[in-house]
Amino acid sequence: MTAAQTAVRIENPRVEDGAAIWRIARDSEVLDLNSSYSYLLWCRDFARTSVVARDDDGAPIAFITGYVRPDRPGTLVVWQVAVDHAHRGQGLAGLLLEALTAKVSTSHGVTWLETTVSPDNTPSDRLFASYAKRRGASLDRELLFDAGLFPDDGHQPEVLYRIGPLHPQGESL
Repeated sequence: MTAAQTAVRIENPRVEDGAAIWRIARDSEVLDLNSSYSYLLWCRDFARTSVVARDDDGAPIAFITGYVRPDRPGTLVVWQVAVDHAHRGQGLAGLLLEALTAKVSTSHGVTWLETTVSPDNTPSDRLFASYAKRRGASLDRELLFDAGLFPDDGHQPEVLYRIGPLHPQGESL
């Protein structure tokens, strides 16, 4: 663990974190930015399947939003992962992903993780590939949404990453 990782607290987000999470997503310049209202709702309705990293002052510096798929209750969908620019390169995204999946595997019986990654998002590809390797899990990729399905011009396709079954870190079958 790096010094930066030991200085952060990982918690469930609170409604009052919604604005900071929205700003981190906006400033990422990579994520599809949702309305500020949606981040407030996310912090209220999906707090148990999401996490936020806080600095020494309690301010959010990174987050992961997620939800358990209604039609696949053993599957966590990771919606967004973002780290504030000043805190990148310290392993916070991986730390948050480990904390979140450990939590939902216990509380929700999650054994699979799904997310989507656009083809040009190398950092996310690396994050989820290394996570799967640490967990001794398979990583399957397939096109989920073709670019033509999006109404906005220039949206890239979204590739589904399905990781599982999840094993405790370092353990494999």
